[in-house]
Amino acid sequence: MQFDTLLFERRGGIAYVTLNRPDRLNALNLAMITDLRAAAAAIDSDAEIRAVVLSASGRAFCSGADLMGGDFTEHPGHGSGAAIRSRLHQHFNPMVKDWHGLRPPVVVAVTGVAAAAGVSLALVGDIVLAGRSATFLQLFAPKLGLWPDLGSTFHLPRLVGTARAKGLALLGDALTAADAAAWGLIWACVEDAELSKQTEAIAQRFATGPTQAFQRIKAMFNVQPARTLEEQLALEADAQAELGDTADFAEGVQAFRHKRAPNFTGK
Repeated sequence: MQFDTLLFERRGGIAYVTLNRPDRLNALNLAMITDLRAAAAAIDSDAEIRAVVLSASGRAFCSGADLMGGDFTEHPGHGSGAAIRSRLHQHFNPMVKDWHGLRPPVVVAVTGVAAAAGVSLALVGDIVLAGRSATFLQLFAPKLGLWPDLGSTFHLPRLVGTARAKGLALLGDALTAADAAAWGLIWACVEDAELSKQTEAIAQRFATGPTQAFQRIKAMFNVQPARTLEEQLALEADAQAELGDTADFAEGVQAFRHKRAPNFTGK
């Protein structure tokens, strides 16, 4: 599958999506948003894909929305504010929802800078790894007089708490990968040289694991606000009943009984 702003490859049960505008630090323009939505649709329509890796080419993960062109701030017959609203509603926000709701688990590998909307894009991942030299920047307010978008105001307080979320948004100070992991913004900070290897290892675990269980875990944890304990217990019971009839569960039980590694097929 060919895209103008992405590299897309499927190897085995893993789809590899790479942001590929290195000359613009992978800034998000309409072409990239369109490509990301098309990639998400292709992934969700392919039952053989059981894991996704999202990474970036060049020296930055994503520098945010591309403000050098007019894709974000210009729209015929609209002022800047109305243009931004239109672009968010029609293009940027649907892309975030498409990726956040993807069927298979998404592993994100952050290299270099993830700034503004680039942070939001990284946070669509279920497992986010960052190289030690990576940094996360919320520059909306300090640099542009805007507030965080593409889901950052949703994710930040839930992941790092209100005090730290406010600090990141108001100050715009760089957050190191090590601190991002310590704060709970991402899963782990790894050495730069190990990032690709560890990302691949996790993706392989997803691609050979119990696919239906992973899908239900994603769906359950993605529900906000959280349900009551009683509601959650009922949903857990229903999901377990469905999973209890899968071939993967039967295989898991047999593997456990025979003290061997399970061979999950995603069925």
